Amino acid sequence: MAELQEVQITEEKPLLPGQTPEAAKTHSVETPYGSVTFTVYGTPKPKRPAILTYHDVGLNYKSCFQPLFQFEDMQEIIQNFVRVHVDAPGMEEGAPVFPLGYQYPSLDQLADMIPCVLQYLNFSTIIGVGVGAGAYILARYALNHPDTVEGLVLINIDPNAKGWMDWAAHKLTGLTSSIPEMILGHLFSQEELSGNSELIQKYRNIITHAPNLDNIELYWNSYNNRRDLNFERGGDITLKCPVMLVVGDQAPHEDAVMADSGGQPQLTQPGKLTEAFKYFLQGMGYMASSCMTRLSRSRTASLTSAASVDGNRSRSRTLSQSSESGTLSSGPPGHTMEVSC
Repeated sequence: MAELQEVQITEEKPLLPGQTPEAAKTHSVETPYGSVTFTVYGTPKPKRPAILTYHDVGLNYKSCFQPLFQFEDMQEIIQNFVRVHVDAPGMEEGAPVFPLGYQYPSLDQLADMIPCVLQYLNFSTIIGVGVGAGAYILARYALNHPDTVEGLVLINIDPNAKGWMDWAAHKLTGLTSSIPEMILGHLFSQEELSGNSELIQKYRNIITHAPNLDNIELYWNSYNNRRDLNFERGGDITLKCPVMLVVGDQAPHEDAVMADSGGQPQLTQPGKLTEAFKYFLQGMGYMASSCMTRLSRSRTASLTSAASVDGNRSRSRTLSQSSESGTLSSGPPGHTMEVSC
């Protein structure tokens, strides 16, 4: 690694009663495909992986994950794990615009940057949390480095390359829609966009007026040129770790969790996602004595588990979590939990 940079940052954000500010350390590391910036919260915990996040197109780690990780019930989780938030190149706050003709990394190359991050931090294993393009990147990383990934939370992942019809539709849309509008259509459903809620207005403003919009377009192009992940049931290409697949209720393809879905449940439903994430961690053997969330105390949570992550998922069993029980039984290695938020 040719160049390493480190800066100490203490973020200002709303605090819960009795909560102290988290110190955040932001680092930049040179990789074979350019520099990557990431921010670390907390300190490594013995015999526990780091939680590593990767954001979607049009966002950075703050705009994608801050509502989730600042949610009250999430505090118990983040106290038990160090977490690393990776920003795709050129997406970090204050990033300079890349020069004309800059060759932005492919999604596969973005995945190949992650080992440099872990090597720099001396972290051996992770639990990945990714949204959209970030979910694809983490899935690709897990396929290439299965021994370093203990679990994955994949939100609105599309593991397939765009077909000819998708490519043609994308080109036609580009003739009539701006880059910000196309990205908003990727992040949110048409119903959400038509409703023009305060959340939609906020993110439309963030993306439309982003000073690094040219960089965002490069990330967007890489996402649209992604390759198939080629998952195979029982084949050589499959995720070896436990996986939690998440899709928002507003997603246009809710019946297919692994789809290019609208809706951002980490923004709109942080409580439900936190609850599901806690059960997922318990199923992996962590936080067994964790207290119940407010949601689970008030209702029965039903989470569906399936046996694989390919397009023809077998809905083999249902894991029901009653309000009197605090743990979720772990499925077989590589099991998949599906959640609709």
